Amino acid sequence: MDEYNRKIKGGMKIENLALGNKGVYVGLPILMIAFAEMLIYSGTIREGLWIHTAIMIGLFFSMLIVRNEEIRKTYQALMLLPILRLISLSIPVFFDMTLYSFLIIYISLAIPVMITAVNQKFTLEEIGINLKRIWLYLPLSVLISFVLAVAEYQINRTDYLIPDLSLLNLLKLTVVMVFFVGLLEEIIFRSILQTRLSKIFGAGIGIMLSSILFGLMHSGYEIFYEVIYAFFIGIIMGYLFYKTKSLPLTALIHGFSNVFLFGFIPYLGPGLGLL
Repeated sequence: MDEYNRKIKGGMKIENLALGNKGVYVGLPILMIAFAEMLIYSGTIREGLWIHTAIMIGLFFSMLIVRNEEIRKTYQALMLLPILRLISLSIPVFFDMTLYSFLIIYISLAIPVMITAVNQKFTLEEIGINLKRIWLYLPLSVLISFVLAVAEYQINRTDYLIPDLSLLNLLKLTVVMVFFVGLLEEIIFRSILQTRLSKIFGAGIGIMLSSILFGLMHSGYEIFYEVIYAFFIGIIMGYLFYKTKSLPLTALIHGFSNVFLFGFIPYLGPGLGLL
């Protein structure tokens, strides 16, 4: 009985330690992810990928040790970022059109995202799956995404991902960017990561931390102002998600922004041929 009581007390100490030092428990892997992304930003991609691999393994085993449920769930959410980076930089380009490599990457990413969402028993409300005010959000998302894309194009002169602006190619670009890239990244950064961080630190810090990570995950462009701008976009999207609880709104803004950025603007210019 004494041995049993000692084990229980030991478990309680670990539990209390996790709660009392939540900043350390969550901050350390975030700093490690930032370090890995800075290596990638500096061009040392191989080293960055090795660090991401170590982070993923470390988070997995930490989930087996840490007793606090919210910390464990946050670790699982953070694991999606090394997975995203490893998939995006490891999958070879099978097609001439880069657009199809985006499709392969995000279809592959959908599996761990789905496992995480199901394992953590997210409600539809937490994920933000609802069609409330979609009649308003659809035109609003097009307007917001155009403004954001024009601003980003001044920082990062992206090239087009489609050979021309034919209806078929625009449809392909829209499907990939809205229903795969935009949707999955918003589920990761807003529905899962922001929700988990907000439950630990509160909404404000949750939005801030998820936005910092969103910005850092754009280090692959190796453009400093792109990382800063992505952080700024993360704040906007995080706040919109917090206020509306609408995944369709943020996914549409994210997706349509990429449609403008990798489709219309490279061909027609920021004014879309009207200015």
